[in-house]
Amino acid sequence: MTRATRIAFIVTVALGLSAAAARAECIVDYKAKRDGPLQLHYGVIQLDEAECEEPALAVAERIAVDGWTLLTVMDRLTEAEAEERQGDAGAYYLRY
Repeated sequence: MTRATRIAFIVTVALGLSAAAARAECIVDYKAKRDGPLQLHYGVIQLDEAECEEPALAVAERIAVDGWTLLTVMDRLTEAEAEERQGDAGAYYLRY
């Protein structure tokens, strides 16, 4: 590998890593309701890092497309914690 090739490779890797960091995400769980008749659901949702600053707003907007109203955002989860809650969230695990 020539020096120029190595430098190009290092720059490419560095740019790829910085792009991945810019796309960092978070996972939160939430509770929602829908009226007429009353329905409740628990869900787990993955958000972009920018949305993680105000997760309630982001979650409310996403679930509203199906007529759901956000009741509360509960916790920010690790990937392992989210997977543990998959059974509880059922169809609402990473749906939105």
